[in-house]
Amino acid sequence: MNIFLDFAEGIGFPTTIFPEQAISLVNNPTILVVAVVLIIATILLLFFMRKIIINTVLGLIIWAIVTYVFKVELPLIPSFVVSAIFGPAGIGVLLLLKFLGVM
Repeated sequence: MNIFLDFAEGIGFPTTIFPEQAISLVNNPTILVVAVVLIIATILLLFFMRKIIINTVLGLIIWAIVTYVFKVELPLIPSFVVSAIFGPAGIGVLLLLKFLGVM
């Protein structure tokens, strides 16, 4: 008595896969090409996005320091989003707007 097989049969899943129904991944050149393309795309994405990721992390760190250490009253969610998107420059603009009394 296998509860998982009973559950699979109860909801209509086949409990056995026949060879003619399954796609063989072993020695399939399409799978090899897709895997290599995904690995290369990830490496390139991290290489080119590294500066954006660093900018976002720095913006969030500065946002936390300004909000919790220096106790500057900024709108919580909008200031968090602006610091995540624009980084330290976004926090600088928010502080400038706060200084000018716009916020």
